[in-house]
Amino acid sequence: MIRRPIQRSTAIILGILSLLLLLGSYTWMAHRQHQKNPDDTTIPTWTQIGKGVAQIFEVNKRSGERWIVVDTKATAKRYFLGLGLGAGCALLIGLAMGCFSQVEAFLQPPLSLLAQIPPTAALAVFFVLAGTGQKMYLYMIGFGILPALAQTVYLAVKDFPEELLHKSYTLGASHLEVIGSIILRQVLPRLIDALRLAIGPALVYLIAAEMVVGDVGFGYRIRLQSKLLNMSVVYPYLAFLAAFGFTMDYLLRRLQGRLCPWYVQGRG
Repeated sequence: MIRRPIQRSTAIILGILSLLLLLGSYTWMAHRQHQKNPDDTTIPTWTQIGKGVAQIFEVNKRSGERWIVVDTKATAKRYFLGLGLGAGCALLIGLAMGCFSQVEAFLQPPLSLLAQIPPTAALAVFFVLAGTGQKMYLYMIGFGILPALAQTVYLAVKDFPEELLHKSYTLGASHLEVIGSIILRQVLPRLIDALRLAIGPALVYLIAAEMVVGDVGFGYRIRLQSKLLNMSVVYPYLAFLAAFGFTMDYLLRRLQGRLCPWYVQGRG
């Protein structure tokens, strides 16, 4: 039957089996590749990956720093600042468009147009407008996620029940009180859902920029080690990015459950 629920224990077992299948498939590919070429580094064995992880965490003789520490600090700072910039601007624009028809008519066409421009294709534009420093990363992430987030907020406001709006005004609420206390409460869970979907794209924009002009960060390290075919370092970095995205998604789901329990319960 479609959408028939299953027991939690069954879901956990199936999830574990899928991960074991993924790890087993990689192990088989690595074994097969090293039978052909024992010195291959494109598909490293688990032993080689272990050495790569040790290289990431140990103090580099040339720089005197641990790669994982400096790269995590640089990438995390750029990511969270860019994500905050994009989400904040999207919330303000989406609320304004949903609440005021004049703003909707003015901003809807350019927002729809900008949403069709891939941020990675506009890298040169960001270099010209913001240079290659910290601002460029923030603007690129913010530009990349803003149209989708703003549209999500805008549509959530448009879905706000008209009768609740009239009741609020009947009880004496002002425009700001209706927006800040009532509409925003309805919009918040949808914004968190949109942020969860933006985790991956925002990472793509940041890593792409770091690969091109970065001198530190995950994208820079992946590009550098890829040129050396040192995939035993590249793959752990990709695993760290995946773990980061999974953790972000989990924390946002917990935040949504804490701030908007009525929304989570309504979805079952």
